[in-house]
Amino acid sequence: MKVVIIGGVAGGATAAARIRRLDEQAEIVMLERSGYISYANCGLPYYVGGVIADAGELTLQTPESFRRRFHIDVRVRHEAMSVDRAAHTVVVRNLETGETYAESYDRLLLAPGAEPIRPALPGIDLPGVFTLRTVEDTLRISHALEERRLRSAVIVGGGFIGVEMAENLHRRGLEVTILEKQTQLLGQLDADMACFVHAHLREKGISLALGQGLAGIEAADGGRLTVRTEAGAALPADAVLLALGVRPESRLAAEAGLALGVKNSIAVNDRMQTSDPDIYAVGDAVQITHTVTSAPALVSLAGPANKQGRIAADNICGRESSYRGACGTSVLKVFDLTVASTGVGERQARAAGLNYDRVVLSPSSHAGYYPGGKVMTVKLLFTRGDARILGAQIVGCDGVDKRIDVLATAMQAGLPVTALGELELAYAPPFSSAKDPVNMAGYIAENLLTGVVKQIHYDDLAALPRDGSVTLLDTRTDAEYAAGHAEGFDIHIPVDALRGRLGELDPGKPVYVMCQSGLRSYIACRILSQNGFDCYNFSGGYRFYRTVHEERAGSTEALPCGKEKNQ
Repeated sequence: MKVVIIGGVAGGATAAARIRRLDEQAEIVMLERSGYISYANCGLPYYVGGVIADAGELTLQTPESFRRRFHIDVRVRHEAMSVDRAAHTVVVRNLETGETYAESYDRLLLAPGAEPIRPALPGIDLPGVFTLRTVEDTLRISHALEERRLRSAVIVGGGFIGVEMAENLHRRGLEVTILEKQTQLLGQLDADMACFVHAHLREKGISLALGQGLAGIEAADGGRLTVRTEAGAALPADAVLLALGVRPESRLAAEAGLALGVKNSIAVNDRMQTSDPDIYAVGDAVQITHTVTSAPALVSLAGPANKQGRIAADNICGRESSYRGACGTSVLKVFDLTVASTGVGERQARAAGLNYDRVVLSPSSHAGYYPGGKVMTVKLLFTRGDARILGAQIVGCDGVDKRIDVLATAMQAGLPVTALGELELAYAPPFSSAKDPVNMAGYIAENLLTGVVKQIHYDDLAALPRDGSVTLLDTRTDAEYAAGHAEGFDIHIPVDALRGRLGELDPGKPVYVMCQSGLRSYIACRILSQNGFDCYNFSGGYRFYRTVHEERAGSTEALPCGKEKNQ
C-alpha cells in the first residue's frame, strides 16, 4: 500500500507515524510546502516573544529524524498542485527547483490546515505587514524585530493568535494596539467573561480598539505604516500583524470534486473519509460534528487535529476507528491570566435553541487559609430540563486548566451538572479546597434546578424597576459597600446583621440580593426566603458586576467569604 500525505504538521505527521507503527511495509510519502514538519504552531508567538529562545525547539521532528525513525519519504518545500482522482495521482511541484511531477497513491490523506485570512484591502501586502502560520513567518517577524528595531505594532484581530502576539510583542518592548471589529476579544468567550481579559490587557499597557474594522493600510514616512479603521481612525505603527482568523485550505479538495462542508471545509465521515473512499482528510480544513450541538462545525485546534490523524491512519490500515467530534476545549495564557473554555457559550446556546441556565462563581484556586490562593471566575452553562452540561468558561490565575479539563471530561462523559458536586477530586490545601470549584459549580446548579434559590444575572439588571416596587439589597460589609456598589442597590444590610433587621424590609416586595462573590447573598436569600420573602441572588456578585460594568478587574486574592483582602 502506498499512502501520500499532503501536509506535515499536526494531523499529517501524526497520521504518518501511526501508519508506520501499524504497517511496516507501507510506502509513505509526506509532502510539506514549508521547510519544516511536525512543528508547534501554538509555540510560534512565544518564539517571537523570546520565551522560547531556540528556533529548533519549535520542531518536534526534523525531516531527517522523521525519515530515520519512521522510514518515511519526507519532502519539504514540495507543494501539491492538483489531485487526479481517476488516475490516483497527485501533481507535485518542487519549490526549490520548479520541477513538476506526478506522484501515485493508493490512499491519499489531505492535511492542508487552514490559511490566515488576508482581506482584499488597500495596503494589505505592504512591507511590514505580517501573518503568523509557519516557522518561516515567525522567523520573518523575529528578523524584523531585530533588524528594524520596531517600537510599535497594530494587531488586527483579537482571537488566540492576536492576543498571544500582543503579550509577546509587548514582552519585546513594543507598544501594542489590538484592532478588533467585534466589541470583544476572544469570540469563544461570552462578552461578560471577555471583560476580565479586556481589563487585564489594559492594565498591562495594551491598547484596545474594539468595535472597529480594518479599512486599509498605508505607507508612511520612515518605513512606518498607518492603519485606517472603518470609523476613520488612523493608527500609526512600525508593523502590522494580521490575525483575522483562518479559513480551511480546501482548494485541492474542491478542484478534485470532493464534497465540501461549512465555510468550504472538506466534508468527512466519522472515519475521516471524504466523499472519495480512497481519500481521507484531517485537521483545520475539515468539517466535524460539534459534540454539544450536533451541528457541523470547524474546530481549528491542535488536539482534535492529532486525534483525527490517528483515526484516519487506523482506517487507512484497515482498523475500525471513528471520530466522535469536538467541543472546542481550549486554554490561553494572557499575561498573568489563564483563559479557558469548553463547549458552547450563551450565543451558541441561543442559536441552537437550547433551554439553558447558567451559574457564575468566584472561588479561590486553593484553600483560603493556605497562602497564595487566587480567585478565578467560573461560568457554567447547563440545560434546565435534563441538567446536561453545555459548556464552561474560566478566567483566573492558578488552577484554571485543571478545572476546565474536569468540566470537559464530565461533559464528554454525559454527566449531568448535578453530578459535579459528587466528583471526588484531589485535595490538599496548596492545590484545592475540600469543596473544589467544580464541586461548588455543581452545588449552585443543583440549588437552582431544585428551587432552593432563584437568581438574576447582569443582563437582567437594566430591566429591574427603580420605582420602589422592588428591593435592591447589598449584603456586604460597611467597608465594602463604601468602596463602591451597584447602581440602584441603595439598601445596605450586612448579611450577619440581616436576621435582626428583617423589619426594615417590605415582605411584599421582591428582593434582589448582591454581595461580593454571590456566597453571602445566597446565605441572605436562604434567610429571606424562609422568612416569607420572594428573593433572587445576583449571580457572580459585585466583583463580577464591576468588571463587566466598568471593565475594571478587582483583586485576585480573596478571603473564603468572597471579601477582597484589600478591603
